[in-house]
Amino acid sequence: MMRKPYAFDAKSTKDAVVAWIRDFFEVNGKGCNAVLGISGGKDSSVCAALCVEALGKDRVIGVLMPNGEQADIDMSRLLVEHLGIAHIVVNIKDSYDGLIGAIKAGEKHGMDPEISNQTLVNLAPRLRMSTVYAVSQSMNGRVVNTCNLSEDWVGYSTRYGDAAGDFSPLAHLTVNEVKAIGRELGLPEVLVEKVPSDGLCGKTDEDNLGFTYAMLDKYLREGEIDDADKKTLIDNKRRWNRFKLELMPSFDPEIPVYADDIR
Repeated sequence: MMRKPYAFDAKSTKDAVVAWIRDFFEVNGKGCNAVLGISGGKDSSVCAALCVEALGKDRVIGVLMPNGEQADIDMSRLLVEHLGIAHIVVNIKDSYDGLIGAIKAGEKHGMDPEISNQTLVNLAPRLRMSTVYAVSQSMNGRVVNTCNLSEDWVGYSTRYGDAAGDFSPLAHLTVNEVKAIGRELGLPEVLVEKVPSDGLCGKTDEDNLGFTYAMLDKYLREGEIDDADKKTLIDNKRRWNRFKLELMPSFDPEIPVYADDIR
């Protein structure tokens, strides 16, 4: 089957996402607010700006969540000030340190868990998502998932952390497409082009992944990749992590349910 030449129309896609967000709230929360974590990176910036265009700035709430000192929190402040949205700053350090300390000090019966580095890295985004949901439930909100296609494809998200949410505007858009929409929305270039980093282990996303987003995006949209080793790495990450995008497996005993399944 012949592939159509790849071309991305940022304006029409932006307009379509804005309409989709409005439709989501009409069905799933008429009058509710959009609530999201603000990292200062392109994804949360674009999601916040899309929600402002869809709902108005008075219905968008940002949650800034440093874990102690956050070197780039000025980028988060720039975004909320640029959009003029309400926001709250919640420092998760006490919760993070307290939970790690409680695990270390907990009574152990037949086990002696060694807290892994991956645990330390992933706990912060899970605490952040718990915080966003706490704010959302207190503010008549719906939580925005800010992940994009490129990250999701290779599992570069934390399950029940940044991978959670009630609706996902960017899930089918690559990194470069998200940037193009950010420019279409008139976001400051420093936010659109901020070097992506998880803010957790001191490395950029591309350092952690072992390939560039430009390479990944070209592979996703055009099916082309020149480096065989990088292709294998990407394909393996996809294979290992695709469970993150699927519903939790559940055993079905095939016993009839007679209640009305109302939508």
